[in-house]
Amino acid sequence: MNVKMMGAIDNINKNNTPVSNVINAEEIVFANESEKEFAKILDFYRIKWQYEPKTFPLEFDEQGSPLLSFTPDFYLPDLDLFIELTTLNQNLVTKKNKKIKKIRELYPGINIKLFYKKDYDSLLFKFMK
Repeated sequence: MNVKMMGAIDNINKNNTPVSNVINAEEIVFANESEKEFAKILDFYRIKWQYEPKTFPLEFDEQGSPLLSFTPDFYLPDLDLFIELTTLNQNLVTKKNKKIKKIRELYPGINIKLFYKKDYDSLLFKFMK
C-alpha cells in the first residue's frame, strides 16, 4: 500500500473491485449526472481515473473507530490527484471545504482538489466546443 494512503480505506462496491482499477464512464453507476459528465470528459482526454476508490476517516471515537469519513469522487492515478465535485448544491461547499481541510491535516501527502460549480461549468463549456 502506498505510504500516502495509510489510513485510507479501499472501497469495494458495485463500481470498484480489485480488478476494475480504471473503467470508463459507461460502466459506472454515478451519484449524479455531473459526475458522469466529468468522467466522460476524462475518458475523452484519455485521462485514467477511478470513481470513489478511497474513503478517508476524519473523526474517531475513543476506541479509534471512524465517526466521520469522506470519499472523494475521483482519483486520477497518473496525476496522483483526488477530485471532489461540488456542482449540485452550493450549500455543501462549506462542509466539503471543511472535510478537505481535515484530509490535508490528517493525510498531508494526499493531493486533493475541490472543483466548484464554476470550475466544472468552465470545463464542460470547453469540452462542448
